Amino acid sequence: MIIDCHCHAGKGDGLTGPWNTDAPLGRYVARARAAGIGAVNFLPAFHTNYGQANRGLARLMARARPGLKMFAFAFVHAKRDAGRVLDVVRTAVQQYGFIGIKCHRHDARLTREICEAGRALGVPILYDVTGEIAPIELYAREYRDVAFIIPHLGSFVDDWAAQLQLIDHLTRHPNVFTDTAGVRRFDLLVEAVRRAGPGKVLFGSDGPYLHPGIELAKIRALGLSPAHERAILGGNFLKLTRAARARRERIAA
Repeated sequence: MIIDCHCHAGKGDGLTGPWNTDAPLGRYVARARAAGIGAVNFLPAFHTNYGQANRGLARLMARARPGLKMFAFAFVHAKRDAGRVLDVVRTAVQQYGFIGIKCHRHDARLTREICEAGRALGVPILYDVTGEIAPIELYAREYRDVAFIIPHLGSFVDDWAAQLQLIDHLTRHPNVFTDTAGVRRFDLLVEAVRRAGPGKVLFGSDGPYLHPGIELAKIRALGLSPAHERAILGGNFLKLTRAARARRERIAA
C-alpha cells in the first residue's frame, strides 16, 4: 500500500495564503486515487488555535469517505501551547486516534516539551525546520528514543545547502528521517537514498497544494529495487507509527 505521509487538510484561520486558509480534500483525493495511493497521513492547516484545528481535522476525517485509509498527526505550537503540549497531543491521540506530532519552525522552534510529549506518548514528531539544520544534532542526541521526520529534505524553498546538511544528519542519527514532499533537486533525493539508505526516507506529497501523482513519480524515477521502493512508499511510515497505530486500534475497539 502506498502511503502519502504528508498531506494537509482542514480549515485555517490566517487568510493570508492557502496554507493557513483551506486545505480541501476533494481534488487531492481524486488525484491520489488515480495515482494508486491507498492511505494518507493528514496534518492540519496553519491555525492560531491548534487544539481547535486538530479537533476540526478529526471531524473532517470522521465525515469523509475518500476511499483512502486515513491517519493524522496533531499540530502544536511550541510557544502558544507551552505548558499544555502534552495535554493537546494526548487529546488528539486518545480521543481522535492521531498517531504523531507536527510542529513548524514558522511558528516557533522545537522545544523539550514537544520532544518529551513525543517520548511520553510514543509517537514520531514531524518538524519542519525551514532550513535550520544544525539544531537537529541537539534534539536527535537528547531524545534518541524519539523519531524525528524532517520534511522536504530540510527545506521547502529549495535551499540545497540545507538539504545537503540534512543528508549528513540522516546518515549519522538513527532517529532522524525525512520525507520527499516538494523536493525539487532530484539528485539530492538520489544522494539521500544512496548515503542514508531507503529506510530513512518517506514518501510525502504536501498535498493538496502539490500534486501527489507528480510527487510519486519522483520515487518511481529513483529506480530502486521493489523492496526499497516499498519501504519509502509506505513501509517506513508504518514502522515509525507501529506503536501509535496499535494504540489507536485498541482505543477504537
